Amino acid sequence: MALIVQKFGGTSVANADRIRNVARIITDTYKAGNQVVAVLSAQGDTTDDLIEKAAEINPNASKREMDMLLSTGEQISCSLCAMAIEGLGYPAISLTGWQAGMKTNSTYSNARIKRVECERIRNELDRHSIVIVTGFQGINKYDDITTLGRGGSDTSAVALAAGLHADLCQIYTDVDGIYTADPRFVRGARKLEEITFDEMLELASLGAQVLHNRSVEMAKRYNVNLEVISSFSGNPGTKVKEVVKNVEKSHISGVAKDKNIARLALVGLKDEPGIAFKIFSLLARNKINVDIILQSIGRNESKDISFTVGKPDLEEAKRLLEENKEWLSFDHVDVSDRIAKVSIVGAGMMNTPGTAARMFEALFNAGINIHMISTSEIKVSVLVPAEDADRAVQVIHDQFFDEFNS
Repeated sequence: MALIVQKFGGTSVANADRIRNVARIITDTYKAGNQVVAVLSAQGDTTDDLIEKAAEINPNASKREMDMLLSTGEQISCSLCAMAIEGLGYPAISLTGWQAGMKTNSTYSNARIKRVECERIRNELDRHSIVIVTGFQGINKYDDITTLGRGGSDTSAVALAAGLHADLCQIYTDVDGIYTADPRFVRGARKLEEITFDEMLELASLGAQVLHNRSVEMAKRYNVNLEVISSFSGNPGTKVKEVVKNVEKSHISGVAKDKNIARLALVGLKDEPGIAFKIFSLLARNKINVDIILQSIGRNESKDISFTVGKPDLEEAKRLLEENKEWLSFDHVDVSDRIAKVSIVGAGMMNTPGTAARMFEALFNAGINIHMISTSEIKVSVLVPAEDADRAVQVIHDQFFDEFNS
């Protein structure tokens, strides 16, 4: 008998028919002799609808109250799914994040899981119940409900799988698995049978929306047996693991894009030691994450530093920099939110010269200008104009994968 954690996203539970479908998947797993813990997201656009309702009442509502409100979406999904399972004749119980022992820190709206106390879940499993748990939420030391941020249900599922020492954690979604690019928008995208944790973590961090990056990070840390699979097709999914068989001809695993970024450039900085430390420690103290950084060669005792942040942090970052303009000694801040980051990821890049050149060639042939470049052992990222992002993904994908789809 195996213990399996299954996570179902918002599209998988969007309406009554889909909830019944999820109930059938869960009960089929249970009938096969397994213990099952299911983690559910809110239905469809419920979270966005709740955010809109809050904005009607108070556009500046506290994050604590927003967490109280947003946590209700997952409770609706879980109770309805438990009812559907009961209707099929199987024992089920739905639990909130706090009932399931999901202990978090106190960063409302973007809490981090500190530990999972699994006693309640284990007791319910010992009673032969199917356990349905609300994703995306937990409880802090003040007994307040917290939420884990967008994509948090993935993290909830992996955390439970780690805490319960589950044999398998399945992430059910609306696609058959992990693809070389988003199959809804990229012609010729193909499904991968398996992918490494490191590659998946990079893809998730770079804009691929199949898995949340924090969930992949946790799965790697605790060696959770992870699979991404479709709620609708019944086809085999993609395994995410530490080491994969080297059966793919291409050394690139995928192409991803992220349009939710912005670039800031500090122009006319004094060319002196410690200036980069001043800038990025200021942003770090205010919890603003910085991604790609480019510094120009100093000339005439001045230089420029450009970097990217997430769009939600743009106004705060700009405000902080302008308020500290005299201390940082720069002329002005140049801002652009009409950019996108396009990236290639693959563990095989480490031993394959010329990978970046092939990427740049594809963009050159398509007449797409590159603003900034960032590299690591298993990724190359470029900033391009936002209007060129979709085309950039397609031409790069064609460059690396077209020969396998012909």
